[in-house]
Amino acid sequence: MLRIALVIGAVAVFGACVARADGLENVRGRGTLVWGGDQEGGGPYVYPNPDHPDRVTGFEVDLMKLLANRLGVTARFQQCQWNNLPDLLARGDIDVVVNGYELTRPRLERMIATSPYYIYELQLLARKADSSIRSWDDLRNPGPRGKRVIGLLGGSSAQTYVEKLLGAAVDIKKYEGSTDAMQDVVNGRIDATVQDLPPALFYQHRYDKLHFVGAPVGRGYYVMYLRKGDERLRDALNDGLAALLHDGQLRAVYGRYGIWNRTQEDLDHVQNIPADGLLGGADTVPTLGDQVKLLIQAAGLTVILSCLAMPLAIVAGLLIALGRLYGPRPLRPILTGYVEILRGTPLLFQLYVLYYTLPMVPYVGISLPAIWAAVIGLGMNYSAYESEIYRTGLLAIPAGQLEAALSLGMSRATALRRIVIPQAVRLVVPPVTNDFIALFKDTSLCSTITLVELTKQYYILTNSYGDYARIAGVTAVLYLLMSYPLSLLARRLERRSAKVVM
Repeated sequence: MLRIALVIGAVAVFGACVARADGLENVRGRGTLVWGGDQEGGGPYVYPNPDHPDRVTGFEVDLMKLLANRLGVTARFQQCQWNNLPDLLARGDIDVVVNGYELTRPRLERMIATSPYYIYELQLLARKADSSIRSWDDLRNPGPRGKRVIGLLGGSSAQTYVEKLLGAAVDIKKYEGSTDAMQDVVNGRIDATVQDLPPALFYQHRYDKLHFVGAPVGRGYYVMYLRKGDERLRDALNDGLAALLHDGQLRAVYGRYGIWNRTQEDLDHVQNIPADGLLGGADTVPTLGDQVKLLIQAAGLTVILSCLAMPLAIVAGLLIALGRLYGPRPLRPILTGYVEILRGTPLLFQLYVLYYTLPMVPYVGISLPAIWAAVIGLGMNYSAYESEIYRTGLLAIPAGQLEAALSLGMSRATALRRIVIPQAVRLVVPPVTNDFIALFKDTSLCSTITLVELTKQYYILTNSYGDYARIAGVTAVLYLLMSYPLSLLARRLERRSAKVVM
């Protein structure tokens, strides 16, 4: 038995070593170079091909095809949310992260980086019609609504630059995509946006109501990230980048997307930046105490959203249930349609429509602040589910009680208010409480409409500074502190309801 165990152990160790073979050998062995990116970030990086929407295009797509060709393999794109690309790399699902990732010291503590493949700068964009913003200094002056509101990608070098330059003089609004921030400037929700120069150049014709304010600032570097131990693959990619730069193919790729500029001529002089330690972006890591403080603040927003949305859902759900059971006959199919539409479409989609789509609908033009769009969206979505819970509770009350109340001279409204609804509410309190717990977690979807709640703050901190285990632990504890008291309340109410039924 001991001999068999040793053989099995040796085979397992050998299999693990083979699975974790040299990255370059793995790539050449399978014949594909798998790279990760996020189409949601849009052009000119990676985005759906207009002629073939099932395929991707972009300057990084073209670049990876050229580099893979030099390695004698084919390039394969793997979609992943931008914040989670380092996690996908660590799992071994991709060989390299390529999606406008800036070179920063915290990332180099976890991964290794290639030489820069693009030198980016930051560009301030504002509405052409807004004559009050003609320079960076103008952002320090309050606008009609008070502090200037600046939109940018959360956890990006743009955020670091704006925070260092303007500090508390402006309010920062964090987005998950460049185009969302630009559109909000056009709609007047925010005063300006700071974007990396590539998307600013690429989308300048789509957003022709915006203009470049001042010259680009804040130079930094896009690099590809790989797992530690894959140095040979990194060196091969570096050799490919150098060759593409010298033979003009890199310039041709960037020229196709309108992002080549004189700054890129310096690429030949910055090939050893990772070794030299000349890094862009956020190089300092906040203390754990500072990170916990940010997480607690984000948890506060999670509580506010939940406590505002759930009462709205409860009241609307009860009214919908009453309308479907006792309301006028023409109203009932309308309310049924409302419930089925909200239950049949994702909450994320509903939030996106409320916040981003409504302002662009002709003759509607409703522009809700992010927090109210979140409260209304959460409240509407959960009202559909609450209505079904209340409808079940109302149907559980014997019909004879309502008939007896009517025979005693009560109106239908009075009988419902005094006899039926109080009993139904007592029955449905436990499941409603469980839904309240679920609502705490669903607030994480509100990051799509620029709100930095607890989960979004976790992603920003881990993506910017690493330290995944401790930040994840703190985040989990905060969610537990919010939801566990409600879990205890739900169990207590369930016991009380059981006693009442008995």
